[in-house]
Amino acid sequence: MSNLDDEPAELTCAATPPVGVEVLGPREVPLGGPRAMTVRRTLPSRERSLIGAWCFVDHYGPDPVSETGGMKVAPHPHTGLATVSWLFTGEIEHRDSAGHHAMVRPGEVNLMTAGRGISHSEVSTAATSTLHGAQLWVALPDDARFCDPAFEHYAPSEIALPGGTARVFLGSLLGQTSPVATATPLLGAELLLDPDARITLDVDDAYEHGVLVDAGAVTVAGHDATRADLVYLPPGSTSLDLHAGAEPVRLLLLGGPPFGEAIVMWWNFIGRTHEEVVDFRERWQAQIDGAGREAVLGEGHFGVPIGDGLPPIPAPTMPQVRLRERR
Repeated sequence: MSNLDDEPAELTCAATPPVGVEVLGPREVPLGGPRAMTVRRTLPSRERSLIGAWCFVDHYGPDPVSETGGMKVAPHPHTGLATVSWLFTGEIEHRDSAGHHAMVRPGEVNLMTAGRGISHSEVSTAATSTLHGAQLWVALPDDARFCDPAFEHYAPSEIALPGGTARVFLGSLLGQTSPVATATPLLGAELLLDPDARITLDVDDAYEHGVLVDAGAVTVAGHDATRADLVYLPPGSTSLDLHAGAEPVRLLLLGGPPFGEAIVMWWNFIGRTHEEVVDFRERWQAQIDGAGREAVLGEGHFGVPIGDGLPPIPAPTMPQVRLRERR
C-alpha cells in the first residue's frame, strides 16, 4: 500500500527491538558495616528472577579500598547454588570449608559449587588498592543441588575481535570453550569493545542471555544500556548485536537455557520450599552456636574455613511470611 500524503514527513526508520527484551536497572545494596562497600544488584529484581540458571548478579566498584574498607565477608553458608567470582581490578582471598584456598584475580574465574552445603569467606588482600568486579550465583538443578561441594579455577585466554577482545570463562562462544564443568549449560564471557565498535555474536537460540554493562554505554539488540544495567534477551535469536558508544565498553555476557524449575531463595540459601530453607538456616545456626570456636571447626553441615579468623556470620531472622517461589 502506498503513502498517499501529498507532503509526507521525513521519517527515521530503525530496526524494531525484539519483543521481550528488558533493560534492568540496578539497586544499591550495602554489604554491611559503617564503611560498607556498596554493590549494585540487578538480579533478582521485581521484573526477573533468573536468566538461564543465573539467579544473582552483583556489580561493585571501582572502589578505593582505603575509603570503603574493601571486601571483608566473614564465613557464611550456601546451599543449592554455585558462586562465580570475576574481577576487573584488585585481588580477593577465598577460603571454604571444603579445604579450598585460592585467590580471585582479574581475568580468572573461580567457581565454587556449594551443593548440599558449604561455607566460605571472601577478603580483599592488603595489596588491593582498588576493588572492582562482579559476584554471580547460579542455581543448581534438582538432580545436582545436593552434590558434594567443589571448586574450579580457570584463566581463559584472550580472543581478538574486530573492534575488541573477549574472554570466555564458562560455556562456548567465538570458537572457544571453557573446561569448567557446570550442572546446567551456561555461558559466561567478558567483552571489551572499542569506541563505536559494532559486533555481531553468534549465540545459541535456545539460551536466554543477559548483558551486564560494567563501563561505557552500549546498544544491545536495539536497546540502550549504561553502567550496571543488565539487558535481558529471550531465547529465539541466533545472533546478538552490540554497538559501543563513544567510550570504551566492558561487559559480561551471561546465558543459559531457561531454568525450568521454581526455586526458593533467601539469604545465602536456595531450596525448593519454605520449610527447606528454614531447615538450612537452623542447621547453620546450630553449628555456629556450638560451644566455642573448636566446635564450629568440626564437621557440621556446612563446616567453616580453616585458617580464617573471622567469626561466622549469623543468619538473619526468618521473615514473618512464607517465602515465595521464584520462576
